Amino acid sequence: MNSPLHAPGFPEADVRDRARHGRARAFPPLTGYGRLVFGASGRAGGDPIDAMRLVPPIFMPRRLEKLIDLGREPLYSDVEMDTEIGGFRSPLPVFVPAFGSTQAARADLGLAVSRQAGALGVPMVIGENIVPLIGYGRLGPEPPKSLLGRIRAYGDELADGTGGVVVQQSTEDADAEVWNLVYSDPSARPFLESGRLAFELKVGQGAKPGLGGMTVLPASAAAAVSRHYAVDPAFGDADRLLRSSTPGTYTEEILRQQIHLMRNNYPRARVWVKLHPGRDVRQAAEIAWEAGADAVTVDGAEGGTGWAPTAFLDHVGLPLADCLAAIGRRPSCLLATGRVWEGSRAVKCLALGARAVGLGRAALLAADEDPVRGLRRLADCLDFEMRLLISALGKYRPRDLSLEDVGVATPGRRGETRDGQPLRG
Repeated sequence: MNSPLHAPGFPEADVRDRARHGRARAFPPLTGYGRLVFGASGRAGGDPIDAMRLVPPIFMPRRLEKLIDLGREPLYSDVEMDTEIGGFRSPLPVFVPAFGSTQAARADLGLAVSRQAGALGVPMVIGENIVPLIGYGRLGPEPPKSLLGRIRAYGDELADGTGGVVVQQSTEDADAEVWNLVYSDPSARPFLESGRLAFELKVGQGAKPGLGGMTVLPASAAAAVSRHYAVDPAFGDADRLLRSSTPGTYTEEILRQQIHLMRNNYPRARVWVKLHPGRDVRQAAEIAWEAGADAVTVDGAEGGTGWAPTAFLDHVGLPLADCLAAIGRRPSCLLATGRVWEGSRAVKCLALGARAVGLGRAALLAADEDPVRGLRRLADCLDFEMRLLISALGKYRPRDLSLEDVGVATPGRRGETRDGQPLRG
């Protein structure tokens, strides 16, 4: 229908689209569901980490120390990349964060990522509603499409002395008693005996700060999930429903007591906590560490998700750089996730205070490209880039990176450093 009414400079097409389709347009087009992994596009203000630059000095006393130690000029290959991550040894300052039960993170990709992460020896977080929707599983000759299947796929490839499996628990996972199941299962005994099991408390996700997980389900599945999840006919489509999980409710004392409970009930497991990019992220991280958490992961607003309202992807939550600036450099283990896939972004996160970075969407894409070696090749490229960049900064261990290593070329832009301190816009 043609109309004489137009609104120059206004997103007229979007408004008309919402007028035709209603609340369904609060989400990306359904044609992308299950095939796409969504995250912040950068349309609403850009990405502060991308705006930063790594700034090598001219005078490099640490390079001189390395030269004396080696008896020759040091090379990028002399950078020592091994890192302690949340109580686990890792050959790289890298881990794989949790991805869940949506079609985009389908079972075969989950198993492929698990195998390759185990072969690399980097820690891997497994969880996020797998048990309520796919099942806990019992191990047979072949890894089943379940939480235990992913744990076994990881463990079958794991080398001695490195890596560790981290089992995440959301609100719905808690109802299914996921941690109790894993901790008492004989299949987890090798991880417990080698000190390579952790439990992660999920306090939020970067792509949907303040909301729980969301997926699209056929209407026929509503009855099966309604006991654990809310379902909503949001799409104006009789055949498809929106399934929403609860994000959980936390206060300072609830978080503190939850970590104490984890340490008391599962004394042989490490304790990890995952935070969404809220305005009080520094306070939450401090409480978690004070209560005994071995690692705190902050998931920046750039973080990926299988499904989220578009308003959240670009307009809700702090960018990862702002989270890291708010928390500051600490001796405790801070982990960072949010659109990390190449060396410069990883090194910037480490300079801003992270101990290690998470490969989420990047790990899925790499495994989708090559289920056998895709993630391993991605990690090899990342390792190479990070060694080059760290060496160029005159340093030879990731933990030696600091705020002095990041800045921008143009004064007044976000990320500019002054007296070694990053500015925030």
